[in-house]
Amino acid sequence: MASRPLFAGRRQVLRAFLAVVLLASPQAACAMRDQRDWSAFKTTYVAADGRVVDTGNGGISHSEGQGFAMLLAEANGDRATFDKLWGWTGVNLMREDVRLFRWRYDPKPGAVVDPNNATDGDIFIAWALLRASKRWKTPSYGADSAAIRAAIAARLIADIGDRRVLLPGMDGFLQKDAVIYNPSYFILPALQDFEAADPEGPWDRVIRDGLTVARDAQFGEQSLPTDWVRIDVSGAVIPDPNRPPRFGFDAVRAPLYLVWGGVTGQASATTAGRFWRQFEGKAWPPPAWIDVQTGAKADYALSTGGQAVARVVADLPTQKLKPAPQDYYSSVLGLLAGRAAKEKRSQGATQGPVRQ
Repeated sequence: MASRPLFAGRRQVLRAFLAVVLLASPQAACAMRDQRDWSAFKTTYVAADGRVVDTGNGGISHSEGQGFAMLLAEANGDRATFDKLWGWTGVNLMREDVRLFRWRYDPKPGAVVDPNNATDGDIFIAWALLRASKRWKTPSYGADSAAIRAAIAARLIADIGDRRVLLPGMDGFLQKDAVIYNPSYFILPALQDFEAADPEGPWDRVIRDGLTVARDAQFGEQSLPTDWVRIDVSGAVIPDPNRPPRFGFDAVRAPLYLVWGGVTGQASATTAGRFWRQFEGKAWPPPAWIDVQTGAKADYALSTGGQAVARVVADLPTQKLKPAPQDYYSSVLGLLAGRAAKEKRSQGATQGPVRQ
């Protein structure tokens, strides 16, 4: 009978020792939390074959989800999961005609239902492979990333007026006198890494012109970007007239990528942060979306992951998140926000977009 209290005493000593270690090493505690969160995400959303399941959208999979998860697997040093994710993506989503990826896979027919790509998915996949090639010293990852980057450069960049911008996909976004553009596909830290890897490529110009769009795509009293915008040949940037003019589901990511890339100054990262800071305190959490033209707001709250994004962009304490039911998208937003907070470029890549 004496062994039980002795064992319990040893457990208490061990817990106390671990607590001291973690208090002495906040980086170790943060790493443990990251691993815990990544493990929970894998368990919930990554199937055994490497397919990322969008639980909030009928169980489909899409290229952005595969790219998000590949980046997070690399960031957490999880090569086994990275290889599963990349293997499934290459087999099921890669197009035969070009090194880009079909954007949507439906498990019910077990097939791709739309052959068009989504540029944010392509960028995240290429970025994850580039990072993985450096972390694990694997040339094949680097070669795959280079091939995807070349396809993005050849097929997904268009000149409209005096701007060179990313198309959201190969088909359906380039019009006779305008481009339909998604601000959340301007993934600044990825493009910065592409520019470093391919200094002769188009990335420097795409970054500079994308930052001017980020400056100009601020609408309404709150000066917020919308999920989709229209850029015409004169350089005018307006909310896409064929979609709701909302700072919402897509646009929530746009300021996060700017902060991640080190942008400061007059860009949507600044105005979105100012908008979200209004709700700090008793009014938290913010609404899920706001109509930039009428000021109408969603009657439901920003998701837990969206709140994490807001708190990183607005530089607010992250511990004040209001828990809410989690789905795939909320979960991945939370993980991306945490990664951005760790990796945001301290050098201040840009002090505010200046149009050339």
